[in-house]
Amino acid sequence: MAGPADFLTPADLQKIANLQVLARLVVEGVCSGLHTSPHKGFSVEFREHRQYVQGDEIRRLDWKVYGKTDRLYIKEYEEETNLRATLLVDVSGSMGYAGAGISKARYATQLAACLSYLLLRQADSVGLVTFDKKVRDYIPPRSRPSHLRVVLEALEKTKPGGETELAKVFHQLVPKIHRRGLLIILSDCFGDVPELMKALAHFCHAHHEIIIFQVWDPDELNFPFKQWTRFDSLESATDQKLVDPAQLRAVYLENLGRFRQALKDGCHRHRIDLVPVTTDQPYADALAQYLARRMKTV
Repeated sequence: MAGPADFLTPADLQKIANLQVLARLVVEGVCSGLHTSPHKGFSVEFREHRQYVQGDEIRRLDWKVYGKTDRLYIKEYEEETNLRATLLVDVSGSMGYAGAGISKARYATQLAACLSYLLLRQADSVGLVTFDKKVRDYIPPRSRPSHLRVVLEALEKTKPGGETELAKVFHQLVPKIHRRGLLIILSDCFGDVPELMKALAHFCHAHHEIIIFQVWDPDELNFPFKQWTRFDSLESATDQKLVDPAQLRAVYLENLGRFRQALKDGCHRHRIDLVPVTTDQPYADALAQYLARRMKTV
């Protein structure tokens, strides 16, 4: 079974020990601020029933409802927590690329583990969604320290593969993540930028705050290939091309620049934090640098 030590080294934890994730917006009527008075546990006010999903605590099952319907339902209460954060981790085929270092998927997994630890440590709620062209796993946000193991186990078992449809998945998630909070997306964001921005705008209209950690392999940014190379699609087993990189490099970099600028402009319009990271940069360093900048702007 996965545990914090499988993802986070003592050095990593030290780098983020004095940092806090700060929400710029008022979340569910509570100003997060510096989290000076974090609440713990649950209120006594019952809100609704919902169907059991993996990761829910069994002790919260309503056995009376089960006896009547033969279905598992959870009692939902109003959580007394400052911030509800949901990590949206892209595990599509393109995230499986690995140049000289680890894959983008592994990097995203480690970064998600680091964020989960940090958020739970400051008494916030953390949920997890893994997806490719559809949702693979959905774990609702919880604030109990024991919830970290649930999140880490889900991250550890997930392997990259399948096609990408970010916009479609995000539109489907809006009603599922029905309480506004902080959405942290870990993805390479490959796809049609206008459609992706429409989906992100859908999240914004639901009053979520969004941070995107866009994960790159250095090869994708530098295109260092020089000899004839066979490129295999990571999202389609039959798509292969043998090409001369010298003939493609200029066009590739030009298209890459347009893609990155369009994504940057779209995120700026919607007040979304876009944070490019590369797999050759230690993930704890990348997170610490971003959070240090964020603390100065809140």
